[in-house]
Amino acid sequence: MPVEQEPVTVGGVTVEPGEREEVEIRVEQLATGPWISIPTVVLNGRSPGPAVCISAAIHGDEINGVEAIRRLLIELRPGDIAGTLIVVPVVNELGFMAGDRHLPDGRDLNRSFPGTPRGSLAARLAYLFMQEIVQRCDYAVDLHCGSGRRSNLPQIRADLDDERTRKVAEAFGAPATIHARVRDGSLREAATQHGLPMLLYEGGESNRFDDYAIDAAVDGTRRMLAHLGVIDGAPASSEASFVSRETRWVRAARGGMLRLDVELGDPVEPRQVIGNFSDIYGRRNLALRAPVGGLVIGLNRNPLVNQGDALVHIAEPA
Repeated sequence: MPVEQEPVTVGGVTVEPGEREEVEIRVEQLATGPWISIPTVVLNGRSPGPAVCISAAIHGDEINGVEAIRRLLIELRPGDIAGTLIVVPVVNELGFMAGDRHLPDGRDLNRSFPGTPRGSLAARLAYLFMQEIVQRCDYAVDLHCGSGRRSNLPQIRADLDDERTRKVAEAFGAPATIHARVRDGSLREAATQHGLPMLLYEGGESNRFDDYAIDAAVDGTRRMLAHLGVIDGAPASSEASFVSRETRWVRAARGGMLRLDVELGDPVEPRQVIGNFSDIYGRRNLALRAPVGGLVIGLNRNPLVNQGDALVHIAEPA
């Protein structure tokens, strides 16, 4: 007899095989009565397979991932998948409602993992996310975008030295795949310590929809799920991913007004002029040059810069 999928319990709600449930994992009650929660959608397939977490908006102003997940949820049906998908469109609910990267107390949720059941709101939210979601999964992808006025080329950041992680990163097929160290207190660090292969996706900029970045997130996630056997079929990647193990930000040598001559995805050569600075009087004009060759994977979209600001992010070829 064929093996059947088991029921899955998340946030106290049991989801039977072939069913979909929307679950609110409660974190804290506000003074006015409503609860801060982690809104979660659980799709439990009819047949066995891996459990995969897809999450977005750990930083509340990073909305491209929220839209990508919305589009995925329209397409995916529990009866058509193997295993379980635990999908969190918005991890940082308060930041999302305020259009703010951080929680109301100024803490960065993605520097608060693995969290604790006691302490700050960030610590408790991170702890619940780990306990109720991450530790139930076999793989995960977390969707991000550039912060502030920075915009990122769609890219995967992952530990490419770990074979299981490298294989799902290759399957995702983002325009760029970057070997990246984990940051202290990040979700990716906590997931890695738990033995979970995790991809961090970056694409677009905060508080702004970018259809190219959203489409890349949707298509890449579907390719990852097809690689894991969760779904059948996925759109093929249109181009080979640019693989890098080293990246470098070009910083402003002085303050002024910046005009860039490159765009996301452009190749650059060492010493190539990629922009220029001037003061407001038109008396000075200094060239901005690429220190290395590679691919432009990030840009500062603010034309007014101070000395030391990060301006152009270049990935060197592996």
